[in-house]
Amino acid sequence: MPLMDDLHEPLEEKESSRRRFLSLCGAGALAAAVAGTGVVGFRYLSPNVLYEDERRFKLGRPGEFAVGSVTALPRRKLYLMRTARGFIAMSAVCTHLGCMTQFEAAGDRIFCPCHGSRYSREGRVTGGPAPRPLPRYELTLDKGFLVVDTRREVGEDFVLEVPA
Repeated sequence: MPLMDDLHEPLEEKESSRRRFLSLCGAGALAAAVAGTGVVGFRYLSPNVLYEDERRFKLGRPGEFAVGSVTALPRRKLYLMRTARGFIAMSAVCTHLGCMTQFEAAGDRIFCPCHGSRYSREGRVTGGPAPRPLPRYELTLDKGFLVVDTRREVGEDFVLEVPA
C-alpha cells in the first residue's frame, strides 16, 4: 500500500477544531509557565526585608500625663509612669518567659496573666517565677517631647526629672 501525503488535503471540521483546541492548551500551558517563572524571578530579585518598629520614639509632652498615672502602650510593649519625682519608661514584657504583662490599677501592681509573676509599680518582682525586675529604658526630653530609646536599658533608680 502506497503512502499517502495527506498534509495537502483539506482538514475536516472535527480535525480542525481538535487541533485548534490542542494548540490553545499548549499556548496556555506555555503562558502559565512563563508567568510562574516571572513571579518566582521577581520574588528572588526583590529584597527580603523585615520592617520593624522604631526603637526610639516620642511618647508625648510631659503635661499630657498626670502625676501618679501609668500609661500602658501594648503595641510598643512599654509602660510610661509619672511619679512625683518624674517619668519612668519600663518594659511590659515579663522577664520569666516573655509574656505581655498587665497593669492592675485596683491592686496597684503589674502582673503576668500567663504564669503568675507579679511586679510592683516600680517593676520589682513581688511574686511568681520571674527571675529579675522589669527593665527600664532611657527616657529623654527632646524639644518638649518625652522620647524613649528601648535599645538602652538604665538602672532601677533612673527617673527623668521634668520641671513642672
